[in-house]
Amino acid sequence: MSKNKVLNLKDKIDGNEMDLSLCNLTEVPVKELAAFPKVTVLDLSCNNITSLPLEFCSLSHLVKVDLSKNQLTVLPDDLGRLGNLQHLDLYNNKLTILPVSFSQLKNLKWLDLKDNPLEINLAKAAGDCLDEKQCKQCAARVLQHMRILQDEVDKERERRLLKDKELEKKKETKQREREAKEREARKREKAEGKERKRKEYNAHMAALAVQEQKNKRKEEKRKRNGQIAADKKAAAESTPKAHRRSLIGLLFKLLLLVLLGLAGVVGVCHLTGLKEEAVCAPINIAVDDGLSWIREQEVDVRVRELVQEVDIRARELLQKLTSLAPHFLKPLGVAPTATEPVETLEN
Repeated sequence: MSKNKVLNLKDKIDGNEMDLSLCNLTEVPVKELAAFPKVTVLDLSCNNITSLPLEFCSLSHLVKVDLSKNQLTVLPDDLGRLGNLQHLDLYNNKLTILPVSFSQLKNLKWLDLKDNPLEINLAKAAGDCLDEKQCKQCAARVLQHMRILQDEVDKERERRLLKDKELEKKKETKQREREAKEREARKREKAEGKERKRKEYNAHMAALAVQEQKNKRKEEKRKRNGQIAADKKAAAESTPKAHRRSLIGLLFKLLLLVLLGLAGVVGVCHLTGLKEEAVCAPINIAVDDGLSWIREQEVDVRVRELVQEVDIRARELLQKLTSLAPHFLKPLGVAPTATEPVETLEN
């Protein structure tokens, strides 16, 4: 409100009372009223006020308030803050209920709720309010009724708080259970992962062992094949050598047989009666020439000794052949003769 209206409010004050009735007000000038804390009686009747602002509840110095014949449909929830209020006139408004905080108006002694569309229980508690006594009874009964409602509201609030606590507790329990399940799931997953890795490791090691076994078998097979190939190669290489050795041995044997045959022929021609035969003449001449040639040569003493040794061995061989000659000559009809000494080499 403007400064002039504030001055006009001063004109409305009479002692501790302020009369704002019939001022065609649609709202309560709370800020301006707060400037007059000594005013304890306020008359706002016969206006067009539809609601009271929350700030109205801060005018705790008010003792008597007249709001009759307005258009109020609801009162502020914090109305109980008007702790000094003793007289409240709400006649002829449009109220159906009162705020629960109404029960906190412990000093209220007088109340008029006539001509309001109150809900049934509140209307029954309010009564008729036709005189001073009934209005005082109305204040007492309505306060009692509102205290019951307050208790119910408090109980409902407690039940709601308890329910909220239980819900919160259940929520926390579910959260803990969920966390426990998640921990168990993580633990199980970790164990499964560890078991899976262990199986993979074992499978890997088994595969390595199998591969190593295969490689070992391949190496052994390769070695066997190499050994077989080497054996075949050695056999292939040794076969010609053995063949050559056997051939050489055979040649030596043939040569020995030829030499033995020649020695036998020489022995027969020198030691038997066949030496006079024409067949033995060339042989005897060749032997005598060879011995004469050896005598004529100037050879080393060792060679002479070697020739002498050969001569001795030849004599022994001739004697053996002579002893065997009868067996070979008997079928031929030749008689053996006395053995004549063979000339030896001179030193």
